[in-house]
Amino acid sequence: GGMLSPANAQIAHSGQACVVKEDNISERIYTIREGDRLELQCLVKGHPRPQVRWTKTAGSASDKFQETSIYNETLRIEGIQRVQGGRYYCKADNGVGVAAIKSIRVDVQYLDKPVLTVHQTISDVRGSYYQEKTVFLRCTVNSNPPARFIWKRGTTPIEQSKDTGVDIYEPLYTQGETKVLKLKNLRPKDFANYTCQVSVRNVCDIPDNSVTFQLTNATTPPALRLSVNETLVVDPGKDVTLSCEVTAGFPKPTVTWSRTPNALPRNSRVRDGTLTLRSVTPTDSGFYNCTAVNNVGNPAKRNVNLIIRSMSNLTFQITPDSNKDSESIQMGRDLKLSCHVDAQPQDKVNYTWYKNAAPIYNSESLIVLRSDPDMAPGTSSLEIVDMKFRDQATYSCVANFPASTVPELRMDVNITQSSVTPPILTVPAGGQVVSVREGGTAELVCLVDGKPRPPVLWSRADKDLAMPTGEWAVETRDGRLRLTSVTRDLMGAYRCQTATYNGLNIKPRQAQVQLNVQYAPVLDPVFQDVRSPNYQLVTLRCVIQKSNPARVTSVRWVRNGEPLSSLTTDPQENPQLKFKLDPGNNGTYECRVSNGVGTSTCTFNVTSRPYNAEFYYDTPNPIRILKGNNYSYQLQWTQREPQATDRIIGYWINQNLFSKQVDKKEPVKGALMSFTLNDLKIPLSYEVRLSPITTYSTGDYVSRNIKYSEHHVCGFEDERICGFSQDRSDNFDWTRQNYLTQNPKRSSNTGPEMDRSGTKEGYYMYIEASRPRVADDAARLLSPLYNVTAARGPKGSGRVPHCISFFYHMKGKHIGYLNVWMRVKGIASVDNLVWSLKGNQSSDWKQANINFNPSGPFQVMFEAIRGSGYEGDIAIDDVSVTKGKCKQENSVSNTGIISTTKY
Repeated sequence: GGMLSPANAQIAHSGQACVVKEDNISERIYTIREGDRLELQCLVKGHPRPQVRWTKTAGSASDKFQETSIYNETLRIEGIQRVQGGRYYCKADNGVGVAAIKSIRVDVQYLDKPVLTVHQTISDVRGSYYQEKTVFLRCTVNSNPPARFIWKRGTTPIEQSKDTGVDIYEPLYTQGETKVLKLKNLRPKDFANYTCQVSVRNVCDIPDNSVTFQLTNATTPPALRLSVNETLVVDPGKDVTLSCEVTAGFPKPTVTWSRTPNALPRNSRVRDGTLTLRSVTPTDSGFYNCTAVNNVGNPAKRNVNLIIRSMSNLTFQITPDSNKDSESIQMGRDLKLSCHVDAQPQDKVNYTWYKNAAPIYNSESLIVLRSDPDMAPGTSSLEIVDMKFRDQATYSCVANFPASTVPELRMDVNITQSSVTPPILTVPAGGQVVSVREGGTAELVCLVDGKPRPPVLWSRADKDLAMPTGEWAVETRDGRLRLTSVTRDLMGAYRCQTATYNGLNIKPRQAQVQLNVQYAPVLDPVFQDVRSPNYQLVTLRCVIQKSNPARVTSVRWVRNGEPLSSLTTDPQENPQLKFKLDPGNNGTYECRVSNGVGTSTCTFNVTSRPYNAEFYYDTPNPIRILKGNNYSYQLQWTQREPQATDRIIGYWINQNLFSKQVDKKEPVKGALMSFTLNDLKIPLSYEVRLSPITTYSTGDYVSRNIKYSEHHVCGFEDERICGFSQDRSDNFDWTRQNYLTQNPKRSSNTGPEMDRSGTKEGYYMYIEASRPRVADDAARLLSPLYNVTAARGPKGSGRVPHCISFFYHMKGKHIGYLNVWMRVKGIASVDNLVWSLKGNQSSDWKQANINFNPSGPFQVMFEAIRGSGYEGDIAIDDVSVTKGKCKQENSVSNTGIISTTKY
């Protein structure tokens, strides 16, 4: 039968856990304190050995964990943070069947410092002269699990039931957790120190936290006064001082400054509520916010919009008579000149117009528009009405800020009939299509002529695509667009058009240039491992997926670096090579395809070497103890694709210096093969290497480490409990637990403190005698099936002796029975009682050894029967079943060992 077995996964932990509990929906919850080390292990089974991958869902989006799947059986997070809580999934996949996925919920526990705020209200009392004052103390904390609150006046906890003047409640819709203490109609004794103490009941050893507030009749919310106007405009290079003066508030408020949307600039200093900025630049602009907080009432806030003056990028436009669709200057028609600068603050820019260097004053024929409604905001225009010969001149526009150190900007434009002509845009001959190799540099050119000569704007003809810079359009002064490190996704049409500024403001002229990006052929497969028996025909195919130019100029086949000259193939077809494999022509075959721009290669590793073996890691009880402190190890493996190459005749097994050839008849796909490594020294580990052998060659080695372990002893350390199972026909189940998972309320008069090894982490199996159990309820635990063939022993004496050894713990005044049964499989299964003990056996773990001679495959069954009351917990640990008689070296009477030989 096929030996492939699907992946199976289990999650175990070895980090700093507080509690690990099973959830009712069979999901495990692992509780850990913030800042501790999380360590989860994915224990996998399956053949071939599964790949393990850890992933996460939930938690915060910024969590780095998502992108980095961890391909490792152990997941470690040092100093875990609250956002890293959530579900962790371990996925084990070996390509057989469905991948196994196990999840565990990690619950990160924390308790922050609480925040206490105070709110006061005053109301008039009807029909009398005095006012009533009510105070709300509001305490908020972030924690997991939810915190418990205790309010104290002085050091005395406040009890609502004993003081009519107070009310304690939880407001609706609060972020985090909040408790409000309401002091109704304030009395003199209410002026005191109030403490809000929060607790998560010491979970994960997290201590309580608290905050204290002193309430007096001077307690008041903060108020602020600002030293400057809410909008402040400053020249660059100046120092700026913003002061926030606290005018009210007790206790004394703390003042902080911030800026939106960015952080405070590097050159800023804050001292006593005063913010100083040294020699400011335009990047220091923004909204500056000053806040005063003393946890009474609402924080006081003031804002300043700081604007640093700046001016750049002065442009002009010449607009011919718009009513007449004119594209040039004509006498007797109107003409408009416009001038625009990018500035902060835009509305404070002052524009001045000059004609032949003399200032222009408004007249019937020359009209200055300070802000032209038909143009972009912040544009000034000069309208020339009914152009006369005398209006032909050099016009200048100057932009400045009055009384500012920011330098003025100026531009001149010469207006005559001959000095202004519409632009002409042309693509030079042969420049319609520009070809470039991928990675190279391309220049797209659109020549522009005209007076004045406007800039040229470039964009992709496909409106959904941006330019390589990320912008939608790129301005070029001379119409030349340079593209560097060109990639194939830049291929396509580019549109060039004249700008409507720094020249005539008329309909843009347009043209197109095609960019053609050339690249070497794209081939498949890039690399392929080809296996075949010798003396069989092999066909290698190399597929040309795409190529620019599409025409292939040459195809060359090469073996181990030597050209195969005998081959000619039609370059336009997908190349292929057919030949008969023999021991002399194994090797690396390359198909090199060229299209004049570059050469690409399909590489085939063609070999008759067998595929590697795959170790089987799930062998039950592979270790046997031998004489002289030695052990043997049963190594098991399967052969991957045994039919793919020459017939496999055996295997090399190397272990340290020992090398041995093991002959095997031809392996069948999926069949398990075995070899026993003998005379290994306890407790050493060994690296073992294994490779298949054929008549002509040896396959690659695979290696694994063999570790000596007492694991023919089952200490119940992981959930698989070594293949033991609960008997379905009993009244209740055995439970696996350790010191850390015990119920803290359990009775200390019964059951073990810790497992047999005496560690808090170690597990054992036990029966819980408390309710709902009743007297004579039975729980049965079945071992895996031990396969014994009824081989005749020496001189036909029959059966091979075996030894069952285990530790038991039976402490308590109501202990019932612990029975050990042997279930021998045959035509019918027979259960024989081989050992039994009842009653209190002291508070120590004791060992029992049982010799028996099975007549066939058998299972060991541990049966615990509840006694008369709840102080009757029975536990077992460190169970082993071994071939051979029990070793009696430790059968000193006081260890409580009971040796029996039966059957």
